[in-house]
Amino acid sequence: MKLALAQFGVSPPPSFESFITRIERLAAQAALGGADLLALPEYFSMVLAGASVTTPDLAAELATVTAQADELIAALRETAARHKIYLLAGSIPMRVGAVLNNRAAFIAPSGALAFQDKQCMTRFEAEWWGISGGNPPQVFETSFGRIGVSICYDSEFPLHVRAQVTAGAKLILIPSCTDSPAGFNRVRLSARARAIENQCYSAVIPLTGQAPWSASIDENHGQAALFTPCDAGFPEDGVAAAGHMNATGLVFATVNFGAIDTLRTQGAVLNHRDWPDQIPPCPVVPLA
Repeated sequence: MKLALAQFGVSPPPSFESFITRIERLAAQAALGGADLLALPEYFSMVLAGASVTTPDLAAELATVTAQADELIAALRETAARHKIYLLAGSIPMRVGAVLNNRAAFIAPSGALAFQDKQCMTRFEAEWWGISGGNPPQVFETSFGRIGVSICYDSEFPLHVRAQVTAGAKLILIPSCTDSPAGFNRVRLSARARAIENQCYSAVIPLTGQAPWSASIDENHGQAALFTPCDAGFPEDGVAAAGHMNATGLVFATVNFGAIDTLRTQGAVLNHRDWPDQIPPCPVVPLA
């Protein structure tokens, strides 16, 4: 399976239509490059607010995007079907009943749609945005195999990803939006740890660039990358592909789920098998 990971810049579009055209062009570029899946980052949708909100106003930006969420998803479904490609819409803030969730839309080439909600909110999301955790982790059955989505901060919690791996995921997509190099490195290092401890692939897809017009995505740091286990048949450093830091554009990478199956039975170590099913008791030993 070939992936196109989008390092998505935050330049404001002149209109909703031009924003969709930008994604159409990325999908066309991905398909032309032989990709089976195009992945967009967390909060790529907030760039859409720049079409009408020209000065930082968090409430106005959220209101603009949530009001257009259904229209955006409909357009993305058409894009996926037109280019015959899987499309991960990294995340969109959406009203679900009385609460606001941060939702990744996973769209099949047929136009079929499912969501993975972000479960763990950062302080900024919870305290300033008013976003709540959504549905628990799940996996998506594709024609290539099962894939999990762990949105940004969720990837920093091993059990979130472990639930998806236990359900059969061999690739974890991690759309991210991080406003500092430290935040980006937390996600990057967590993604690499998840790939090692689960003997799976993990892919980080970041929002990049500066948006002085925005209160929600004003500063963004990141580098798209595909990470692997560090074992026979895989890169020794566990980095299969990586883009340039804070750049824009697509990073292409290929995953081989069969190689994961082989590693899990024949690797130098068997992390996937040896993961403890339960947390063992941890007694306190007095030394003072």
